[in-house]
Amino acid sequence: MTADLRFDQIRLPEECETLRGEVRDFLAQEIAAGTFVPDQPGHGDSHSAEFSRRVGAKGWIGMTWPKQYGGRERSFLERFVVTEEFRVANAPARLHFVADRQSGPILLKYAPEHVKMDILPRICRGEVCFVIGMSEPGSGSDLFAAKTKATKAQGGWLINGTKVWTSNAHIADYMIGLFRTSPSTRENRRHGLTQFLVDMKTPGITVNPIYQMTGQHDFNEVVFEDAFIPEDYVLGEIDGAWKQATSELAYERSGPERFLETFYVLIELVRALGDKPDLRSAEGLGRLVAQLHTLRRMSVSVAGMLQAGKEPVVEGSIVKDLGTMWEQKLPGRVRELAAFLEPEATNRTSLEEQLAFATMVAPKLTIQGGTTEVLRGIIARGLGLR
Repeated sequence: MTADLRFDQIRLPEECETLRGEVRDFLAQEIAAGTFVPDQPGHGDSHSAEFSRRVGAKGWIGMTWPKQYGGRERSFLERFVVTEEFRVANAPARLHFVADRQSGPILLKYAPEHVKMDILPRICRGEVCFVIGMSEPGSGSDLFAAKTKATKAQGGWLINGTKVWTSNAHIADYMIGLFRTSPSTRENRRHGLTQFLVDMKTPGITVNPIYQMTGQHDFNEVVFEDAFIPEDYVLGEIDGAWKQATSELAYERSGPERFLETFYVLIELVRALGDKPDLRSAEGLGRLVAQLHTLRRMSVSVAGMLQAGKEPVVEGSIVKDLGTMWEQKLPGRVRELAAFLEPEATNRTSLEEQLAFATMVAPKLTIQGGTTEVLRGIIARGLGLR
């Protein structure tokens, strides 16, 4: 078993709580202006170009990045606070969120300087949307099975194939895609994959919508037909992108968004129970809050590891596995506790509507960002069990 697997007991410093007050004031102003409705489920998966630009003007996008690229050189713990407050409020952050969370850090590490100077400041201003191009039809979460090919051409590469479950692709300016540049080997299935920066306006790219049960459109299928990617849009090592991709997923899997996506039903339950719940309801609610607090402490710990320059791939996978399982089961647990509510409970209708939405959303939560099976394989390897 590895001796490096641990979750340090990190506490948010005073500057984080000061920032939290600033973020809450900003969100209150946005809500008062009618930008979004905090109690309406699904808004956290929506986007607003104007909102993202105002967030950028506050310095809350790319806030951990170097100032030369538009960042503010603030801590990952401060970024955690912004993410947490936006997620709890269901703020419409989808346009900038993926670029802030993981695409920007990948560009910082692997893109040529002129690309960084062009794109990173625009991300920080809330002007650029990114999509992740990893999963493919027929391969599930097995990224080693990727077949979308990048073939060398004069001055760059031609991309042919299909990516799927590409959230934001229909509004995205860029994709960071994982493409096959040579076959894998019997000894190393990880070999042969390369990351590329893709301009989504490139001829030969078609985006087809995939609708959820809720009627929402955030997933897509992206088809490449001889789409040309210039040489300077290669990110990192040819044929050696697997380590880059797993590092990227450490950013994606460990944040508060991985256990707060159905949080609104818990808030609505608290309102319905009031300040004098019966013993059964109080006990059930206490268990849920204790579990949520534990997940939050683990997520804060991972943010601290990122701040220290570490790559907590295993720890991030644990947070994602436990967090998404919890938020997936939360609507059912809330429904059980709500079964004994008085019929005249003031927000019973609102609670039922939110539970209906959360129940339809829940199945995707343990799939997006890596399935439970894949995550547990990563964890098992980290523990030396396979």
